[in-house]
Amino acid sequence: MATNPDDTELWASMYRELVGRSKEGLGPRELEQLAVSSYLIGDDDGCAAAWEAAHLRHVDTGNRSDAARCSFWLAFCLMMRGQMGQAGGWLGRTEAIIGDDLDCSTRGYVLIPALLGALESGDATAAREFAITAAKIANEFGDADLGAFAGLGEGQALIALGESMAGTARFDEVMLAVSRGEVGPIASGVVYCAVILECMQIFDLRRAAEWTDALYAWCEGQPELVPYRGQCLVHRSQLLQAEGDWHQAVSTVDAACRRLADPPHPALGLAQYQMAELHRLAGSFDDAAAAYAQASASGQEPMPGLALLALVRGDVDAATSGIRSALQETTQRMRRPILLAAAVEIFRDANDLAAARAAADELVEISAGSTSEVLRAMADQAIGAVMLSEGDPSTSLSRLRSARSAWTRLNMPYEAAGASVLLGLGYVSLGDQTSAGLEFENARVAFDALGARPDLDRLRSLQDRSGLGSPASDSGRSGLSNRELEILTHVASGQTNREIAAALTISQHTVGRHLENIFSKLGVSSRAAATAHAYEHDLL
Repeated sequence: MATNPDDTELWASMYRELVGRSKEGLGPRELEQLAVSSYLIGDDDGCAAAWEAAHLRHVDTGNRSDAARCSFWLAFCLMMRGQMGQAGGWLGRTEAIIGDDLDCSTRGYVLIPALLGALESGDATAAREFAITAAKIANEFGDADLGAFAGLGEGQALIALGESMAGTARFDEVMLAVSRGEVGPIASGVVYCAVILECMQIFDLRRAAEWTDALYAWCEGQPELVPYRGQCLVHRSQLLQAEGDWHQAVSTVDAACRRLADPPHPALGLAQYQMAELHRLAGSFDDAAAAYAQASASGQEPMPGLALLALVRGDVDAATSGIRSALQETTQRMRRPILLAAAVEIFRDANDLAAARAAADELVEISAGSTSEVLRAMADQAIGAVMLSEGDPSTSLSRLRSARSAWTRLNMPYEAAGASVLLGLGYVSLGDQTSAGLEFENARVAFDALGARPDLDRLRSLQDRSGLGSPASDSGRSGLSNRELEILTHVASGQTNREIAAALTISQHTVGRHLENIFSKLGVSSRAAATAHAYEHDLL
């Protein structure tokens, strides 16, 4: 975009200088500069008005090429605000101005919405063809912004076609131009956010972290910049979560939600989903449910988080139906791994081992065609967990060890702790109580440090059932742990599982597991019998 100042910090002072002048006194180039600076300062209405004024000024002078360019950028900025009807109208006007005879770079720009539409409909081949054509036009006219959009689109199409290495290589080319300041600020911000989002979706966390740091620095270097800051914060929160800094991840995504809410930004749903995930992992289930609902209302698919929330709350039927629907509706290959990993966990808990095996096998097949170490670790953990449920602990251990090693190298403590829990169960099956105890303790320390309360509760239950509860937690009375005695007290008072779960801030599913352990240890089969036994033996 030729109207952008070479120094990206000049647009703020440019806005202040131009916004105070009458539009009638501004030339067409100044109006374009006002449009760009208005967009970056967050004055969306001023941006639209300036693009329209610049467009009309070019129309009056018979400059069709610049008139088309301005109407395209007006359409694009409206599209970024979610005003698709107005955006479509201005895009149609752009195409009408170009017609069949106008040879200009905007002919390439009008291919970008078609490219995005093809990606959204799942036609990656058509999307790549649009991108290649747009890139040729960008090269012909030396238009760096168009070249960045075209490169981004081709990378996205290649990834959708299963060619992740080629796709990320294309991203690297585009990001080099962006980082060198060859691309204007509007296109730079869009490309930064889109590339990071794609890297997160294909589990290329190294690239995602690198470009998130770059975007954060770019935003911090422009204090008055409004667009992109919110989405940048969402990605930073996701990476902080992966690194195990959940407290900072919550603070960061909370700031993102505030920035993206007024006016509502297309990335708001992603921010709300991220907040929901953090609440779920920490055991704040009501807050998680509310945030998933907000994310859905903002247009963000709430799966698999919503299904995992149902699972931890003990509603296995809702969890299984939710994840099955999500798998049926999601056909794009690289959007399936996160669903498949959740499906393995849910189907194992529902004792549907055939479905769990199918999900794990598909995840392994997808990971085989990827260079992502994260994706390979997910696949190893999934197939190892299924093998464990199928009664093959010896074979499962090698896959689980591989997963745990990868999570450790990647500095992803929550995932490493999950692998340790599965390893502990494998060792229990083989009668190796010493190794199992070590793995369970590794997981306990990690979950405790993270604040992963639901996982801690489940781990304690597993340890108790395995006879590996820590001495400090054993009451010495009928072998019940302190948590089990606490639950037994609530049972004796006549509370339901739902009431006990609410009182102890744990899931009904966890309460049910504790009750199973209590019945087993006391040699009883009902709540009434457990209560009677407790009073007869002075357990309460």
